[in-house]
Amino acid sequence: MTAGLHLIAFTVRWLADRRIDAVVPAIDGQPLLEVIDRFELAAGMRPAGGAYGGLIPAYYRYGPLDEHFLGKENPGLGSKTVVLGCECGEVGCWPLMARISPTGNLVVWDAFEQPHRRSRDYSELGPFLFDRDQYDVALEALCTEIAATEQ
Repeated sequence: MTAGLHLIAFTVRWLADRRIDAVVPAIDGQPLLEVIDRFELAAGMRPAGGAYGGLIPAYYRYGPLDEHFLGKENPGLGSKTVVLGCECGEVGCWPLMARISPTGNLVVWDAFEQPHRRSRDYSELGPFLFDRDQYDVALEALCTEIAATEQ
């Protein structure tokens, strides 16, 4: 792996209170939920801390998750990809969005935004560059795990 690249993983978490799975990306072993909480709290954003939750495929039809996390444009959401939903489970309530760009041997996450708070500045969050091979392996593992839980 080249210096300056990050590692991606996609964790499937069982939400016992809802009896459903949620997908949480992790960057360099840190759940994106924690990364964004630290960033927003340090930037003095309010509300912040505990506002986000994982994506719940059963609540929203993202299309195949491997396509979703490769930045395939989703009608109604525009050119950015929802990477976290609201802590309530609803994507439209409080999403964290990013531009996901597969480019050659890399996948880049940048241009993060909270569409309900356009004045928030996320320019210091990322960009996160991932090795395409490692990214594809992580996506394959996610799709395999989700398929196993759906049976």
